[in-house]
Amino acid sequence: MHESTLINLSLFILFLPLLGFIVTLLLGKKVKSVYIFENLIIIISFFSSVYLLFSKLTNFRTTKITSEIEWFSFNNFITGSKLSINIGLMIDNITAIMLFVVALISMLVHLYSIEYMKGDERYNRYFAYLGIFTFSMNGIVLTNNILMMYIFWELVGLSSYLLIGFWFEKKSAADASKKAFIVNRIGDIGMFAGILILFFTYQTFSFDKIFGSISSGQLPFNSDFWLTVTGILLFCGAIGKSAQFPLHVWLPDAMEGPTPVSALIHAATMVAAGVYLVVRIFGLLTADAMLFIGVIGMISAFIPATIALTQNDIKKVLAYSTISQLGYMIMALGVGAYQFAFFHLVTHAFFKAALFLGSGSVIHAMHHEQDIRNMGGLKKKMPLTYWTFVISSLAISGIPLTSGFLSKDGIIASSLAFANLTGHYLFPIFSLIVALLTAFYMFRLIILTFHGEPRDHHKFEHAHESPFLMVMPLVLLAVLSIFIWYTPNPLNSEQGWVLSKWIEKPVIHTPENSRFDFMKSFHNENVLSNKSYIDSEVYKEAMHSAHYPAMGLSLFVAVLGIFLAFAVYQWKKINADLITQKLKPLYNFSYNKWYFDEIYHKTFVALTIGLSKVLAWFDAKIIDGIVNGSAFITKHFSFFIGNFDKYVVDGIVNFTAYFNGFAGLFVRRIQTGKVQSYLALVIFSIVILLFIFK
Repeated sequence: MHESTLINLSLFILFLPLLGFIVTLLLGKKVKSVYIFENLIIIISFFSSVYLLFSKLTNFRTTKITSEIEWFSFNNFITGSKLSINIGLMIDNITAIMLFVVALISMLVHLYSIEYMKGDERYNRYFAYLGIFTFSMNGIVLTNNILMMYIFWELVGLSSYLLIGFWFEKKSAADASKKAFIVNRIGDIGMFAGILILFFTYQTFSFDKIFGSISSGQLPFNSDFWLTVTGILLFCGAIGKSAQFPLHVWLPDAMEGPTPVSALIHAATMVAAGVYLVVRIFGLLTADAMLFIGVIGMISAFIPATIALTQNDIKKVLAYSTISQLGYMIMALGVGAYQFAFFHLVTHAFFKAALFLGSGSVIHAMHHEQDIRNMGGLKKKMPLTYWTFVISSLAISGIPLTSGFLSKDGIIASSLAFANLTGHYLFPIFSLIVALLTAFYMFRLIILTFHGEPRDHHKFEHAHESPFLMVMPLVLLAVLSIFIWYTPNPLNSEQGWVLSKWIEKPVIHTPENSRFDFMKSFHNENVLSNKSYIDSEVYKEAMHSAHYPAMGLSLFVAVLGIFLAFAVYQWKKINADLITQKLKPLYNFSYNKWYFDEIYHKTFVALTIGLSKVLAWFDAKIIDGIVNGSAFITKHFSFFIGNFDKYVVDGIVNFTAYFNGFAGLFVRRIQTGKVQSYLALVIFSIVILLFIFK
């Protein structure tokens, strides 16, 4: 197999969902079964992604395959030289793995939706939107440059707007789609500014060319500071897309869209795009930028985990869980755990998709009931949904024999190693607290939903296991949440098979003077001066030392969280209502989501509304006043000019005409045509002249 074959295959995978989108959208109203075409397209795309992944890992595992063409060119007004803008594809192991993840989740969501969305009046349009969503994410994954990534980045934003607001006749859904779109634009402005700095500095958008220029010491505005700023600005895009603090408020509201859409957004497309962006730009991040990213990730992991503790909407609990897990990934990238961050992105895609689709199965069985306080006892009615939910919850909690244990243990170990080298112990402390909270709220969700006695007997009596097309994806995703697919050793995330053989280390370009040495800003002299942090022997030794303590601590807090959930909600050894009453302020603080929406409404939204009112008044009174005043003056001035023209100018002209006409009448009487008359007038005139000038 040649490299060109993989390039052609990747183009096929990229544009196939776009074809499905166009055909399904155009024929949706005329051909009722056109959704079948869209589903076949996605199935073909999935098997193509499997083939590409297999070929890449067997034939080109150590090779990065790239291909680009010139999009357009123009003369550089600064240097006068010709500047070409290229677009292209890049296929490395991360690309191949991510394509597989996106294709798999998209296919399962498509198949699941056949049953879940049955009877919807816009059934075909829904599948068309799923197609454009998949196309957009594939574009982000395959691109080799930051400009093309930004184009597909915005397409993902458009796709999410269409799907979150799919039921736009509901005000809450329409508001949620607008909120997601606007909040993401805030982050995207920062990302766009970072792209402009990169292009102004390096005259290219290519990742490899930018990294190569950095390795030679070429910096934005010849400053380390501006390289840090550039990295943080690019990261702003990830803050928006991956719903990180403080732009996390849109993601819980996105639950207003259909549940399969939630699974697609939360598992493999929109929110994964932010983490994938940081993975791609990892090579240009300075120590300060990485520390900033790590802190944002830590905050974003902790705050949503505390909010999920008290939420009663089954999808809202999972939504805040997603934000928290994304915070884990971002924090991991901030502390240099590049491989574990991407590993957790992959594992999280599977068990979180299973959880969301499982919640959809419950909602479908309970006739669109989403409040877990009205559920209970569904374990008997929905055994397959229950056990897939349990396996996925064990995975997200980090219990051994699951994929989540491997990836979360690696992140916690990396944060502990980072803390041992730098003294920043908040990272491992908060990562363990979040692991405890995650296990607690996930099993609270399971117990209230599936255990005990039913609290709504009418809906419970009519509940039943979901159809095959809805259960099959749950089973497959739950199976993919087991350790064996990632490493033969269920307790050894340090030397996991995927980590050691599949996920490449990031290309970090370090100038000779080592000003980009990750640990330099933390004044650690043990790190070799010309090596990046994650390649240093000190880091490897710290990771090895932190592995078993981190594994023990993470396992302890996960089991403790599950135990507390059972003690409170299953065994009733602890009275949840009594605790709620005693900690009412904290409960309200959590239940009301730390009042972020209220704070934003009182500040940014109110300020925007207030500013809009001021601008509206200014427009109505000042601008319109000037315009209307100008119109008034112009109108009356034109009226004056019109009258002046009519009575003065036209009067003079008409008077002249009348005078000439009158004179003509007089002169005409002496024009007799007789010579003797003319002779007499001449003689008379001569006499008069002689009399006058005598």
